[in-house]
Amino acid sequence: MSESTPPPHGLDPRAAAILREIMEEYVETGAPIGSRTLSQRLTPMLSPATIRNVMADLTQAGLLFSPHVSAGRLPTEKGVRLFVDGLLQFGSLGAEDRQTIAARLEPRGRSVEDVLGEASSMLSGLSAAAGLVLAPKNDAALKHIEFVALGPNRVLVILVSVNGQVENRVIETPPGLPPSALVEAGNYLNARLGDLTLSALRARVVTEMQADRHELDALAATVIESGLASWDETHGTLFLRGQGKLLTDITEIERLTTIQMLFERLETQETMLQLLQLAQDSEGVRIYIGAESGLFGMAGVSMVVAPARTLSQKIVGAIGVIGPTRLNYGRIVPVVDYTAQVIGRMLG
Repeated sequence: MSESTPPPHGLDPRAAAILREIMEEYVETGAPIGSRTLSQRLTPMLSPATIRNVMADLTQAGLLFSPHVSAGRLPTEKGVRLFVDGLLQFGSLGAEDRQTIAARLEPRGRSVEDVLGEASSMLSGLSAAAGLVLAPKNDAALKHIEFVALGPNRVLVILVSVNGQVENRVIETPPGLPPSALVEAGNYLNARLGDLTLSALRARVVTEMQADRHELDALAATVIESGLASWDETHGTLFLRGQGKLLTDITEIERLTTIQMLFERLETQETMLQLLQLAQDSEGVRIYIGAESGLFGMAGVSMVVAPARTLSQKIVGAIGVIGPTRLNYGRIVPVVDYTAQVIGRMLG
């Protein structure tokens, strides 16, 4: 911390310097650090006895704890929050990093799902944690719909929006479905697209089919209903990569089960809506430590999330990282921020 940077509320400069050093060691190794090691790192140098006194005060304040009787100290979640809010210096992305991210998320020749999945994988790789990308249900006007047989009882539904977005979903179909039923279903829907969004198209088709169902072959009607319903039943699509990175170094069965439950909850529609709400409530990147987000009541887990906005500032998704509280926030925050900008422009 520079001399011109005031310490966070409630800490003098010496205590702030010690908390920063402990937090940096925690981010780097996850291991506690003792007073003797700290005395060799701090400038100006302090005696181990002086450092122990300051560490005792920080522990009393709920900012540090000792995992073992004779061990050094680690930051509590309260300590991590104080560090993030008052001591952390966020890095900035250089031109090379920006070019690398933009190149990996280039949408040309790829579906939206491919790009969003790549974004999630990229965030996971850069953060050594789980990367998440949430895209809400596409409500752009449609240009084309196609049904492609994948095999017995399975059909790929392809939606192409006027803005160039491509979305795919697999549906189950009745056995023995002839190719003609897929062609008829596609022709029926494409003849009615106009400038309709998916929700408007579905409303129109439902009304027409109820009024004059005999125009369609029964199997083609089933394909249409299943295809449209496959989008109507979801509030969005969550891309989550790198879950296994949260399971490393976990030996307690209880902890392992808790992490697995976290991932199961993330994929529920309710949690997707909550994620979008968190994004809508954020001007930029937000850091949630432990249970602060309200999504999960877990100690030892942090989430960094940012809204993906179009140039007109419409929120079209949420971008983030979930990992241990010892995330490298200074590096991750600018990566999440820039990735959200790139995805926002693409979805806009």
